[in-house]
Amino acid sequence: MIERFLRPPRRPGEWVADVIRLVGVLSVAATFIWWEPSDAGIIALSLLALVVPRFAGARAGFDIVFCVTVLVAAWSNVLGLYESIALWDLVVHFVCTGVLAAMTYLVLARLGIVPSPLADGARRATPVVLVTALGLALSAVWEMVEWVGWRFVSDEIFVSYQDTIGDMAAGGLGGLLAGVVVSRVRLTDDPARPR
Repeated sequence: MIERFLRPPRRPGEWVADVIRLVGVLSVAATFIWWEPSDAGIIALSLLALVVPRFAGARAGFDIVFCVTVLVAAWSNVLGLYESIALWDLVVHFVCTGVLAAMTYLVLARLGIVPSPLADGARRATPVVLVTALGLALSAVWEMVEWVGWRFVSDEIFVSYQDTIGDMAAGGLGGLLAGVVVSRVRLTDDPARPR
């Protein structure tokens, strides 16, 4: 996995993905200068996610979608879009949880913990079930982090039972859709074996 991370980009899509990662780094500096330090912290946390596709050996297209989604989710918080655009929170939970769950599955497959989704003999149902479960688990963790933020950092963080359940349902549905994609589309740079 380290070799994949350190490999220089070779194709245009890989360059685009790395430029998006650079935008993430520049976003931390921008939020620190023009917004609050806590906003810079939110964007900085997204940097951890932005490097994962390199380790996982994600195909350039999925790498780009993943990085853009993570940055949109982080910037939506900084810009107050969750409060100002109706249902934006649910849309982001659906999309972001889906791509995070799919990427988590790919990392687990790289580590040999779960089967590679398109390997010979792999069952199509396995990634659907596991990516859905990962989406629900990530949604639960996301909501716990929101609660910790509300309880110990700022009471301005919106937390309610309805919001929590809605966010988790959207994340679970995003995980389900992502699981279907993982079971049918090659998302890593490894050549797919014929089925």
